[in-house]
Amino acid sequence: MRSSNPVFSRRGFSRDTGYAGFNAPQQAGGPTANPYAGTNPYAQGGNPYAQDQQSATQAPPQYAPQSRPMTMDDVVARTGMTLGTVVAGATVGWLFLTENLGFAIGAGLVAMVLALVQSFKRKPSPALILAYAALEGVFLGALSGFINDVPKLNGAPMQAVLGTMAVFVAMLVAYKTRIVRVTARFTRFVMIAAMGFVLLSLVNLMFMVFGGGDGLGFRSGGLGIVFGIVGVVLGALFLALDFKQVEDGIAYGAPREESWLAAFGLTMTLVWIYMEMLRLISILRGD
Repeated sequence: MRSSNPVFSRRGFSRDTGYAGFNAPQQAGGPTANPYAGTNPYAQGGNPYAQDQQSATQAPPQYAPQSRPMTMDDVVARTGMTLGTVVAGATVGWLFLTENLGFAIGAGLVAMVLALVQSFKRKPSPALILAYAALEGVFLGALSGFINDVPKLNGAPMQAVLGTMAVFVAMLVAYKTRIVRVTARFTRFVMIAAMGFVLLSLVNLMFMVFGGGDGLGFRSGGLGIVFGIVGVVLGALFLALDFKQVEDGIAYGAPREESWLAAFGLTMTLVWIYMEMLRLISILRGD
């Protein structure tokens, strides 16, 4: 299952690693022959929803891996490390760069470049991922500190953090209880909606740059509130796709190193939600 998250949409977990857990099912006809032979999306790069989705309660395919596969503990540990780096960078940005947004914006642009580089790499690079997290944190911290200094917006960053946490927990519960089911139709809808959202954002930016003011009005007023809510909802839907990606990677025996890719994708999605939440709160509080 490929997520609309740019990290995951580039490729499935370890498609080209040659990992035995993906490409070496046990011999056909044996007592433990793999019932899913030929349907592993990571081995073939196919869409697991091309056929009817297997029940979430079925046991995952059994393989004879050459090395320890990724576990949920690995994903949690790497995600915690990556988010911790974001927080550390944000602390630096908040304390020292609130009045120097130029440097912070530069850090954000470099973080964007690093994210793109990692997105197109065949294998996850922990150093690259942590460097992205640190620089992204510096940008977020400086921007948040700047916003927090505005009298009307004092406390808005903390509200955005709490809102992001609430969205994450709510979507995790909805996904685990199968209130939200990730299907091929769900994925197509999210991808189309995301492309439309990004396109409208770029058009609005062009109008702001060349026409001045608020462009098409997506950054203020009632239309800005609606646009902000859509952004938060899209971020939540991205989380569902990311959860499915991680779940499939674990079920199909992705190598342990792929937990860094999962952490990277989840971090990017949470950054998206935080930024949209911060913008929405700023509009609602009248600035």
